[in-house]
Amino acid sequence: MAKNRLKRLTSKRAPSGASAQAMAQYRPLFQLLYQVHLHTPDFHAVIQITPTISINENEIEEHFIRAPGPGGQKVNKTESAVQLRFNARTSTALSNAVFLRLKPLAGRRMTRDGIVVITANRFRAQEQNRRDAVERLIELIRKAAVPPIYRRPTKPSKAAKRRRQDSKHRQSTLKKNRGKINLSE
Repeated sequence: MAKNRLKRLTSKRAPSGASAQAMAQYRPLFQLLYQVHLHTPDFHAVIQITPTISINENEIEEHFIRAPGPGGQKVNKTESAVQLRFNARTSTALSNAVFLRLKPLAGRRMTRDGIVVITANRFRAQEQNRRDAVERLIELIRKAAVPPIYRRPTKPSKAAKRRRQDSKHRQSTLKKNRGKINLSE
């Protein structure tokens, strides 16, 4: 639709009157805009993972492979499983700290080069498997984005130590008194 409008604006025919003069004035600009529009690469969608982390869809490679397991008549023809690859090491969206937390979370799914490989073959439809793989990647990165809460070592107070000792003493005397009753005494 935008292409048609730009073509109309850049065409040789111009409207008559004052608008024709205005069009003649802006014709080079319209032609430039049309050329830019033709040569602009397609913009990829941005996948929002957290409020601070978002990755471009072009950072994710998808390969469609044949799914294992039983199938119907077209089992050897359709490639419904998805193998998703995301290079976490070179991604500008992930900080070094997030990448280091992602490594143990990904485990065997991450190669030595820092590429996360997720294979999805849970569903029969290719689109559902594709969505499943992207959701699993997002969940993995979300888990890695949460910084660990470090335990601050504390010492028990004197009163807490005393309560613990008193409790142990009470329990000890209770157990001592549980012995057999000696009637001869």
